[in-house]
Amino acid sequence: MDLKIEDLFKKRKGKIIGDFKESSVMILLKEINEEYYICFEVRAFNLKHQPGDVCLPGGKIEPEESARQASIRETKEELNLEDKDFELIGEMDYFISPYNSIMYGFVGKLKKAEIIPSPSEVDHLFWVPVKFFMENEPLAFDIEMNPFMKTNFPYHLIRGGENYKFHKGKLQQLFYQYEEYVIWGFTALMVKRFVDIIKASE
Repeated sequence: MDLKIEDLFKKRKGKIIGDFKESSVMILLKEINEEYYICFEVRAFNLKHQPGDVCLPGGKIEPEESARQASIRETKEELNLEDKDFELIGEMDYFISPYNSIMYGFVGKLKKAEIIPSPSEVDHLFWVPVKFFMENEPLAFDIEMNPFMKTNFPYHLIRGGENYKFHKGKLQQLFYQYEEYVIWGFTALMVKRFVDIIKASE
């Protein structure tokens, strides 16, 4: 081979195998009377994807854009903010879903008193005190993730054939109920992780 394997791998950085949709969200905090609140959006009802769902500010990571840059850009676009209106504090953990998607999380702090979100993307905002999540565990339900094989799956190539014990998994679905709102799915998962990090430091 003309290709030198040593040269190819010497400085190479590893990446996740597979094709993943990547998105980035912001846990945007606002301080009211010395207490922190988290900003949540109710998505516009005319959107094609998840209309009316509760979510955090954020969205798809564009090509050549970092997760950090995407969280800032999406927050600015959805909430009509400028750089001076908020600050990014740091990064959260990220989640790789069984649906070929990766969600990155960041924590920011609002400096602006009032927000008027973009009506094309956001129906309205609501704020939940961090204390609520610290004091209330979410409802948790396990979703079984079982392999589904099409009729042409080549069982004959596997020792054990159709009786092979394929791996199965679980996806935990979380639900927070706050006043008339239900915070669930990946949004609830990100908030739960945010709270767990705080609790672990105490």
